[in-house]
Amino acid sequence: MIRLALLLAALATPAWAEDMTLPRLAEILGRLDPEAERAGPAVRLTVEDVPVLVVTDPRADRMRAMVPIRSVEGLSAEELTRLLQANFDSVLDARYAVAEGRLWAVFIHPLSPLRDDQLVSGVGQAVNAALTYGTTFTSGEMQFGRGDSRGEQRKLLDRLQERGRDI
Repeated sequence: MIRLALLLAALATPAWAEDMTLPRLAEILGRLDPEAERAGPAVRLTVEDVPVLVVTDPRADRMRAMVPIRSVEGLSAEELTRLLQANFDSVLDARYAVAEGRLWAVFIHPLSPLRDDQLVSGVGQAVNAALTYGTTFTSGEMQFGRGDSRGEQRKLLDRLQERGRDI
């Protein structure tokens, strides 16, 4: 899992200091990846060897951090159900989403009230959601206790335990 505490420590501007703007957002993302590239209202960066695209729309006061996961071709009904379960309880501020024939991990938030720590956490959660796709489907943060993911993760542990007994 990404160590969000290390990323948060990299932030120098207090989270409450001012409204988030595209230049400020790009500066923060540049702290996460010094090779981040800004192109118009978007910033491309890499976190934990995972490509991230952050797109802003200042007129609509929105931003989204997006991580491509895979083509939607071949996704089964069971996989789609599991993604929706994870959206409810284990990816928290990130979400699994489908657009343009791809499955994405996304973090979507209003731009101006976005705090530095929320941006860093949201990017980290989207990256974690992509990295854990197909296994634990988690953002790396705590889990909402009333959903179905706990049972799904228990199934994984049970399967591993069963394999261990076969040795």
